[in-house]
Amino acid sequence: MDLSNVKKINIVTGHYGSGKTNFAVNLALVLSDTGKKVRVADLDIVNPYFRTADFKGLFESRNIELSASVYANTNLDIPAITFDIERLAKEDGYLIIDVGGDDAGAVALGRYYEAFKALGEDKIEMLYVINSYRFLVRTPEESISLMREIEAASRLKCTALVNNSNLGCETTYKTVCDSFNYAEKIAELTGLQIKFTCVPEGEAHGRKGEFPVRRYVKALWEE
Repeated sequence: MDLSNVKKINIVTGHYGSGKTNFAVNLALVLSDTGKKVRVADLDIVNPYFRTADFKGLFESRNIELSASVYANTNLDIPAITFDIERLAKEDGYLIIDVGGDDAGAVALGRYYEAFKALGEDKIEMLYVINSYRFLVRTPEESISLMREIEAASRLKCTALVNNSNLGCETTYKTVCDSFNYAEKIAELTGLQIKFTCVPEGEAHGRKGEFPVRRYVKALWEE
């Protein structure tokens, strides 16, 4: 897996259910193996489920610093950011920002527009995670429409795609292969590179950009 082109700050966005949080967790763990400091900021202040704050213990075991709202994983539904992203962005190592789904979640990101702009485009990647099997984005055009809404809400432009097309626990390598045309059409229409293609752990076939992932984020009814 080639991580040489991974930028300092990686903003992970996408549709609810695209698997963006699971991708963010896997990316953090892989980057921690490089020996550089990795920080994860949970900016999902909309959805109380499936958020990176759920993996505090896992991150601590790998020396990954997690920043999340003090209200995360409590019974208080308060959409507040209680940590300093601007400070985190300036520190050494990698920063992964897990953004809330759709344009509603991206609104929180917009408040940091000026700070990110000051850091320079060469340090920031805004990854748009796609999943061809999600009901509301079954066509490339629907997925692009949502991406534009996220960009408008955050005032930031997506810079690369992550093809994370999956069917949860039923995902196979064929599941991923069947999504290639969908992902490539989005890349063609937007001019964005498919930076990573997520495949189930242990099923990589050596295709360029393959990113093996383990399922850390599971449905509520799964153990």
